[in-house]
Amino acid sequence: MKISFKYISYFFLFILGLSMTLTSCTSDLDVTPGDDDEFLSETFFQDPASYKQVLAKLYAGLYVGGNDGDGSADIAGLSGDFSSYLRLLFVTQEFTTDEAIIAWADGTLPTLNTQTWSPANEFLEGTFSRAFYHISVANEFLRQTTDEKLTARGVDANLKAEIATFRAEARFLRAFSYYNLMDLFGNVPITTENDPVGFFYPEQKTRAEVFAFVESELKDLDTSLAASKTNEYGRVDKTAAKFLLAQVYLNAQVYTGTAKFNEAAALCKEIIDNSGYTFAEVPYGDLFSADNNRNGAQSEFIFPIVSDGNAIRATGAGMSFIMHASIGGSMDAASRGMDGGWQGIRTRREFVNLFPDETATGDARGTFYTDGQALDIANVGTFTDGYAVTKYINKNADGSAAQRNDIPDIDFPMFRLTDAYLMYAECAVRGATGADVATALGYVNKIRERANATPITTAALTLDFLLDERGRELFWECHRRTDLIRFGKFTGGSKIWQWKGGTMNGTSTASFRDLMPIPARNIQANPTLKQNPGY
Repeated sequence: MKISFKYISYFFLFILGLSMTLTSCTSDLDVTPGDDDEFLSETFFQDPASYKQVLAKLYAGLYVGGNDGDGSADIAGLSGDFSSYLRLLFVTQEFTTDEAIIAWADGTLPTLNTQTWSPANEFLEGTFSRAFYHISVANEFLRQTTDEKLTARGVDANLKAEIATFRAEARFLRAFSYYNLMDLFGNVPITTENDPVGFFYPEQKTRAEVFAFVESELKDLDTSLAASKTNEYGRVDKTAAKFLLAQVYLNAQVYTGTAKFNEAAALCKEIIDNSGYTFAEVPYGDLFSADNNRNGAQSEFIFPIVSDGNAIRATGAGMSFIMHASIGGSMDAASRGMDGGWQGIRTRREFVNLFPDETATGDARGTFYTDGQALDIANVGTFTDGYAVTKYINKNADGSAAQRNDIPDIDFPMFRLTDAYLMYAECAVRGATGADVATALGYVNKIRERANATPITTAALTLDFLLDERGRELFWECHRRTDLIRFGKFTGGSKIWQWKGGTMNGTSTASFRDLMPIPARNIQANPTLKQNPGY
């Protein structure tokens, strides 16, 4: 039978209540489900299509902020557009580094530009809450799809088999959220489908314990996710789990104090050699165009966050935010395939200096808009201070128009094969067993050849070079903060960029800022949470 949309809305409102055990004030936390909640769940799941609808919500939740695009926000404290997962991940991974800076003075947003944030930062609270909301949706889906419940509902064997894959994908997406929480905040609670529904204080785990949970989940998913490249585009498979596990291992020394470069290298080599994903033999810019799901770029997209201008009506979330906010000054929005600009995001002088020139002549990846833009940022609030970035474009590779000019079609490449090349190269230079420097050099030069950049020699393949090369290849793809921390360059004085520490030419910052603070409101909601040192 067809389920009324009101039941879909009620179902996700119920999940929102569950997530408040982690993210809201204690007076709002008493959300123990009663008979009506059980009725809503059972009514919702009478439709066999409802299982895939919830899975779709999990994927869409990476892009949009609510059930109605930017409206009906999933989490409190920020509007739907400000609170989307991808937007908040971009804010925390990019604005805090040399790759990006934003002109806007909304609330505590400017403190992310300068590494001067506090536990009261609403964008960090939004990031924390968004990840736990995503976890809550995954947990409830897993509760509702046990064999016992499916049998009681009369679900047939074919649908049960399909739902088993859905469950694996939900567990992957939950692990992805825990990975981001571990990376950003360190010690966080862990909740699963086996925890009670309703009010309780989830126990805060150490970063090492979160690491162990994520590692265990990703290893286990190798037996239940779809085989590599057999799932629908935009949905994850076994290779996505291997890739995320490689990232976890690459940063293991940061998270646990014990390096796992050997394990990271082995996974990267397996992905490169056996996954079926292939290096995209297209111009670099095609990887970030409106048709990057079909122009050849998709051959290396292991985990894209899908954007569709007609299907995803979110004007301020995900790629819509990245595109609109990076257009301003004398830039022609139409030439970027957009309807206008919001005069927000630029890059910093030190990042521009990673490239041989400002015109993408010596390296096609150095795509900057410089007309009327100053290289130096004298005033953070002035869009024309700092070069604009034109990496993404809402036009097809052949120059034709995308579906719309207000909501882009560009899929965000969360995981792509090129990063596996770079991770392998880093592991090789760090001395990982089984990782070969000559092979790594070949991977790096293959990447540089696509960018029309000069090939390098073995002598040039150093850790400093690889940090810079990761910046050149992967900038604005939500990696920079994590990379800088792994290389010991995020805080302190070994790497300085404009406005780091709150001064124009930059200054050293305290090492405790390698971790974000646990948001103050979340500690108020769960008094068992302990704040990170320094805050």
